[in-house]
Amino acid sequence: MSSATESATPAASSATPRPLVIKCTAGVEAPEKVNQAFNVAAIAAASGSHVSLWLTGEAVWLAVPGRAEAFELPHAAPMADLRDSVLAAGSLTVCSQCALRRGLTESDLVEGTRIAGSASFVDEVLAPDAQALVY
Repeated sequence: MSSATESATPAASSATPRPLVIKCTAGVEAPEKVNQAFNVAAIAAASGSHVSLWLTGEAVWLAVPGRAEAFELPHAAPMADLRDSVLAAGSLTVCSQCALRRGLTESDLVEGTRIAGSASFVDEVLAPDAQALVY
């Protein structure tokens, strides 16, 4: 690497990654999309970023015990492993309206999952240095 290239490298690359908020809007009907959201969230969490994964619409079912375990996609990491990685290093949130429409309460969800509304989502995405992604 030349010295010109080295000087162009941002000094912040060694700093703690900024918070990442990911909203997953698809469920098993769009397996590649939902897998991508969970995969990116798990990798970011493993990289040291605080990750907040939000599940909306049909994605909320993946927070119900047994649902992520039943999800299969060729050449993809097991969905339950990705979900558990996010829970271990970040947070998993189910949309309150989406949960209500499906008759779900926090007691129906994997331990550590919370239910919250749009105001909480907006607070997270507007936090300083936060990066938001939607799948």
